[in-house]
Amino acid sequence: MEHITLDILISGGTTLTMSNTMDIVENSQIGIKDGTIVFIREKSNDSPNYRYDKFIDASKSLIMPGLINTHTHLPMVCFRGLADDLPLMDWLNNHIFPAENKYVNRDMVHCGSVLAIAEMILSGTTTFCDAYYYESSVARAAIETGMRGIVCQGFIDLSTNNNTKLSKERDIAESFIEKWTGVSPLVTPTLACHSPYTCSPETITLIKGIARKHNIPFFIHLAETREELTLTRERYGTTPVRHLHNLGALDENTVPAHCVWVDEEDTDIMADCGVKVSHMPESNMKLAAGNAPIPRMLKKGITVGLGTDGCASNNDLDMFLEMSTAAKIHKVVEMDPTVMDAETVVRMATIEGAKTLGMEHSIGSIEEGKSADIIIIDTKKPHLTPLYNHYSQLVYSASGADVSTSIINGRIVMENKQLLTIDLPDVMERVREMSHRIAKGID
Repeated sequence: MEHITLDILISGGTTLTMSNTMDIVENSQIGIKDGTIVFIREKSNDSPNYRYDKFIDASKSLIMPGLINTHTHLPMVCFRGLADDLPLMDWLNNHIFPAENKYVNRDMVHCGSVLAIAEMILSGTTTFCDAYYYESSVARAAIETGMRGIVCQGFIDLSTNNNTKLSKERDIAESFIEKWTGVSPLVTPTLACHSPYTCSPETITLIKGIARKHNIPFFIHLAETREELTLTRERYGTTPVRHLHNLGALDENTVPAHCVWVDEEDTDIMADCGVKVSHMPESNMKLAAGNAPIPRMLKKGITVGLGTDGCASNNDLDMFLEMSTAAKIHKVVEMDPTVMDAETVVRMATIEGAKTLGMEHSIGSIEEGKSADIIIIDTKKPHLTPLYNHYSQLVYSASGADVSTSIINGRIVMENKQLLTIDLPDVMERVREMSHRIAKGID
């Protein structure tokens, strides 16, 4: 070990490893080589003098795994603030779907994704899971910017299903997986259906079957609103969760988002099937969808990660704010200040998020052999002083603006708050130009 030249040596500061034993390493040293963490240890007087290409002094800083956003729609940054303060069905059917139908194209998706990635890197996210249209443009944006992304080709039934349509959906799904598998360590291709009320049983069964064949995750919005619950009962005579279960679509590689309107039997089924859940409290609050019973899910052993949802319904991608909201909303709903403690929530944003996406063996914690997805937080600030409990500080005091350095797959993508892989003024101007066209209602 002492004879190799490291790509990066991070020295000083306190490291929250988020490992199974939740080790905290004071005055730490982290060695990175070829995108991988080769050691994490406490610095001492007899520590070897390592050779390195890049040295990062993290003294008086907090070091932790990069945050993992388990559910979002990156290109929707272009619709940020377009239709706020509306019920979900009105917002979706009368504003978002029409805007998407008119303005979404490959250039919009790529440009919006780059801006969203910039926002995420600046606020400490190093992995995202995205589902949208023209998902290949999202994959390209991730590779170009050095971001880690799970990219989901999405499916939604805007017309009547028939054998020709299902055959086309099969071809699209298979082609997308083949196109992006193995292209880059940063990109993992997967599949998603929008929801049980916008996708037919045939489409859900088909897409889940293809995902199962390739042993990749399958994503879907599920039980998000009271209206969805009513619709599903009217159409299929059961709840959204039990509907998917009847279709054979629930297993350990199924990741439903939201899961607000679920009862005890629903959560028992989810636990028995091993499904993972993406929790988005801010989006659920803003659209008045309700509050998912996450404490109940955790008690049943369901793995839960955090997500932001898209910027049209949140309206930001700051996972620190999502952590803070997740910790607080359940306390007031349950009238119990002990539920969703800070350590639990930080785990949901890191290692539990990795488990949700099936990536816990490579990301989510700072351990030898894992990918070097690491963020450094500047704690030399009034609102982060004094420090008694690291997890409480992260959840109740910190924000994404406190992240100073981000490393993804061993590559520094932000240093001292400066993005190194994105021309931020250029992409912001391009999105502004798009927004002018959207606001005027012209092509």
